[in-house]
Amino acid sequence: MEEHVELVCGCYEQILFGYRVTPGGEQWTATTDFTNHAHTASLSVVAVNNRFVATGSKDETIQIYDMKKKVEHGALLHHNGSITCLEFFGRTHLLSGAEDGLMCVWNTKKWECQQTFRAHKGHVLSLSIHPSGKLALSVGTDKTLRTWNLVEGRSAFIKNIKQNAHIVQWCPSGEQYVVVMHDRVDVYKLETASVIGTIQNPKRISSIRFITETVLAVAGDDDLIRLYDTDSQKCLCEFKAHDTRVKSLYSFDYEGSQIMVSSSSDGYVKIWRLDLKKVNAAPTLLCEVSTSARLTCLSVWRPGVIDNKTETADPEAAADPADPEAPAGKRIIIFF
Repeated sequence: MEEHVELVCGCYEQILFGYRVTPGGEQWTATTDFTNHAHTASLSVVAVNNRFVATGSKDETIQIYDMKKKVEHGALLHHNGSITCLEFFGRTHLLSGAEDGLMCVWNTKKWECQQTFRAHKGHVLSLSIHPSGKLALSVGTDKTLRTWNLVEGRSAFIKNIKQNAHIVQWCPSGEQYVVVMHDRVDVYKLETASVIGTIQNPKRISSIRFITETVLAVAGDDDLIRLYDTDSQKCLCEFKAHDTRVKSLYSFDYEGSQIMVSSSSDGYVKIWRLDLKKVNAAPTLLCEVSTSARLTCLSVWRPGVIDNKTETADPEAAADPADPEAPAGKRIIIFF
């Protein structure tokens, strides 16, 4: 049982916020844990694994935070362009993409760049790692969807698409993936690499998140969050979540319940409980936090939990992991 989780969210004002959230029935409580101002431009993306939080910014750097020791762990300085996407695979690797067209594979033990792909002719806009860790998908401003063989470190497949896609994401099993182009979600089957369905959202899409294998949460340029069935492509539910457009979504399982977190340009972060037995009903609001900032990105750090479905956390390793070598930069205590 997790005693608490940590909301981490970035904003235009260059700050990373941390809120300690304590679950408690139908009313969860959130308290300010930290603020950190390590970037010199707005934050664009945040990613987590069982120990670290990584943030990417328009200042072209990736900052690493050790959440166990509550310190800055250093900066990754390989990209020459705004960082657009970050994703951890378990406790071993971090993938990054940027406006320089590169996709980098980082080893999280020594924080070395193990592999650099010239991923797209334009900007890399989104990437997603297959649950097995053997494949990754990326989309960019060159109107291509690319599949990468991470085992052999090479391009595996290139698909030309008619529009620039700005989001790509695997479903939990890795048997399907979705590609977002403006207000449209194309559902692909891995086996055939072909579109098997299309979801049409009323507004431009800003964030998506698989809640289950077939239930997809979609947020866009309005105050609503919608849940779609990827098999039928029908909208199961829509509800007013914020006062202005919803920027980011995140979800996780907590004691058998599906928890969804949303952030908005209105400065609020909200935590919702979804009842999958009543998926047509609006979720229950458990907690909300006002940051008074223009939020851009969001994630949830859970002590000792690895997000990838194919890996499970080692409780002993999570409690006392080996101390990795820090990347470039000094260790600085985060201000609490």
